Amino acid sequence: MKKDFTPEDELLFLALGGSGEIGMNVNLYGCRGRWLMVDLGMTFSGGQYPGVDLVFADLDFIEQRADTLDGIVLTHAHEDHIGAIPYFAAELGVPLYATPFTADLIRRKLEEAGLVDEIELNIIDHDHGQFSVGAFDVTYIPLSHSIAEGNALLIETPHGTVFHTGDWKLDEDPIVGVPTTEEELREIGDEGVLAMVCDSTNVFNPNPSGSEGTVYRGLLEEARKHSGRRILVTTFASNVARLHTLGEVARETGRQLCVAGRSLDRIIEVAQDNGYLQDMPKPIDFNTAMGLPRGEVLIIATGGQGEPRAALARIAEGNHQIELTAGDVILFSSRQIPGNEVAIGAIQNKLAESGIVLVSGREGAIHVSGHPGRPELEALYEWLQPEILVPVHGEVRHMQEQARLGRARGIPHSVYQKNGDMVRLAPGKPGKIGEVRSGRLVLDGDIILPADGDAITMRRRIALDGVLIVALDDRLQPRVEGVGLPLDEDYDAFVAEAEADVVKAIARLKGKARQDRRDIHEAARLAARRAAQRWSGKKPQVRVLMPRGG
Repeated sequence: MKKDFTPEDELLFLALGGSGEIGMNVNLYGCRGRWLMVDLGMTFSGGQYPGVDLVFADLDFIEQRADTLDGIVLTHAHEDHIGAIPYFAAELGVPLYATPFTADLIRRKLEEAGLVDEIELNIIDHDHGQFSVGAFDVTYIPLSHSIAEGNALLIETPHGTVFHTGDWKLDEDPIVGVPTTEEELREIGDEGVLAMVCDSTNVFNPNPSGSEGTVYRGLLEEARKHSGRRILVTTFASNVARLHTLGEVARETGRQLCVAGRSLDRIIEVAQDNGYLQDMPKPIDFNTAMGLPRGEVLIIATGGQGEPRAALARIAEGNHQIELTAGDVILFSSRQIPGNEVAIGAIQNKLAESGIVLVSGREGAIHVSGHPGRPELEALYEWLQPEILVPVHGEVRHMQEQARLGRARGIPHSVYQKNGDMVRLAPGKPGKIGEVRSGRLVLDGDIILPADGDAITMRRRIALDGVLIVALDDRLQPRVEGVGLPLDEDYDAFVAEAEADVVKAIARLKGKARQDRRDIHEAARLAARRAAQRWSGKKPQVRVLMPRGG
């Protein structure tokens, strides 16, 4: 009988999302028959699923065992860690645990979904808050990241302690928040760390990720270069430290601050409600901003990833209240997320065509990553001295490279795993013990479907090759309609030939096949498709509509 992977006297680890990709983080720890979930994130489709924006991990494994799940602990408030909560938390039916800033953003998501009264949301102190979830004792360990209240988790179990890093970096001048010190992390290591489950995003970066304080100095220097010009800065809305920095830059350069983008408005509100951005200048409205001399305003806007409905895209198109003209300056204080290069380039080209000056992190020290480079990974290995390293939060190449780095730096066991791999951390030698179902789901309209299901597969095929409709009347005379075929000038001639081919194909049927609906259907389908391929070189999806009855 196949093992059902109920955790017995052991400690198990299972990633359902985030291992093999960057985003969509969902991790599970199993011990003594119970499970703990860490993060419940989503990702964006990037265009590979036509008509779909949101992509989720397939949670079938834990949904089938929901009565053994004790809770969901959230490390921080980025969408790839909390974005799936409104879609799955009610069905899982367990409490959520988060620090105040993260909890506030989650609460707002639940309110929008009408679920705030259905889901228990526990707010835990950000400064080393401790709590128990079933068989697990959990402590938040504050670490720097590109959002307020980034945390690692110290997960104590009967088999040893796991240090789950979440997304992190080392930053001596983080601007917002007070991260755990080297001394405190060394103390954790001295007490013994069985396993470190660690962010792999920037493992190929040979340098430290850099400090937010450096970005402040870089942005201030850049703003001073462009006195007398209108300056717009685009950055990740969730980066509270960067928003604080931009408020200070505006103050230092004598500029009024203007904010363009609903997600920015929401983050600023949540941050201020939780004690952050208390000294941030009060933003002015769009009309006031446009009425000021050009050198007296600094605009923060969403859309640096090329999002078509965000403020920057609308400004580039000239249909926003904020207007930029030749000589104005845009600072891209963010990195390009892989997959967004084309969309970002299109907006940048449109802006450049208008004579707007574009400055990115390549031209100035105006952005740093929120993830650790190799020196930071090596430092944490030394401080914690884990027995086991489990790379997560990366594509296969990132996780394999971190596994190699860990082995090279003396960690006894590096366990490479990907979504769906069941890993036993203890007792005995750590490693993979089997596989479970994993995969992707998509939000298609209002319905959650398998990403590899018939609907998405067919839509992708139609997008590539178009669709052909063959409607047969009661006398089996066809009418052909093509959609998406490259036959603009030849379309009428193609239709005439395709219809004639269908008539001939049906006429060639012999005996019982002349009366068999399935044979008629297939003859019409193949004839129409061959005609389309002959005329266009495409192999469209063909739908044959048969007369009723008969």
